[in-house]
Amino acid sequence: MILFAFLIATGGCSVSRGPTEPQTVAVLAPGGSWEVTGSSARGEVLAEMRCSSCHAVGRSGPSPMTAAPPFRGLAQRYPVADLQEALAEGLVTAHPAMPQVEMEADDIADLIAYLDSVGSANGPPP
Repeated sequence: MILFAFLIATGGCSVSRGPTEPQTVAVLAPGGSWEVTGSSARGEVLAEMRCSSCHAVGRSGPSPMTAAPPFRGLAQRYPVADLQEALAEGLVTAHPAMPQVEMEADDIADLIAYLDSVGSANGPPP
């Protein structure tokens, strides 16, 4: 269910937002050990580049594609850190507009840090 919600949520992205504070998150590294890593500032850039054509990636505004949930509500719906494995292995959805998503470990950590930061400063999800 969490993976399905994320897949629907990542159908696209876009919207301007203010600067974010750097933030770190715990990421499962190869070999099964936990590392604390991730830059929310770099994650914001990734979200803007890869997701903003469909999703609202900022703290306000609607998603350009109405079926694509805003990123600011993801962290309030479920733990965004749970997405790291799915992003590493490659997300494939039944949603035809959603491209296949596969990311490297550093990018995953950055995106998760950003998703956590953009979601934590808001009230209930839209």
